[in-house]
Amino acid sequence: QLAYEALEYAKIALEKNEANFAAHKWYAICLSDVGDFEGIKTKIGNAIVIKEHFQRAVELNPKDATTIHLIGIWCYSFAEMPWYQRKIAATLFATPPTSTFQEALRYFHMAEEAEPNFYSKNLLFLGKTYLKLNNKKMALLWLSKAKDYPAHTEEDKQVQKEALELLNSI
Repeated sequence: QLAYEALEYAKIALEKNEANFAAHKWYAICLSDVGDFEGIKTKIGNAIVIKEHFQRAVELNPKDATTIHLIGIWCYSFAEMPWYQRKIAATLFATPPTSTFQEALRYFHMAEEAEPNFYSKNLLFLGKTYLKLNNKKMALLWLSKAKDYPAHTEEDKQVQKEALELLNSI
């Protein structure tokens, strides 16, 4: 219920000020959250709109590392999409969204350039993306940074744990 309510507020914010980067950012986040509840068809159906709003937010505020990171997550998710979900997406939509790990990597690096070490999860995803691209040297570097990131939150602790597990598997 809160996700749907938040989406309504984000719509209102966009209507009031289309030039506000945060309105675009939060509209995209809320639309994505609603997709989590409504299933794969809605999630994929909203994916292009979500990415467009994230990109508009970055155009309006190119220094917002969080939004840049979220585009990277979007790209990573679609690059990693299992074949059967791609099949479903191709059946449901004429041109389903796609991405590559290289595109995700570009956004994760852009986020680091905008604000170095701003988020443990960005460091983790840099490492995970390099793993997907079979670049173990760079994966080790970024996963080590994620593992060593000071744990201020529960999410940071989870990131450290995942980074350690991935480092041990290399």
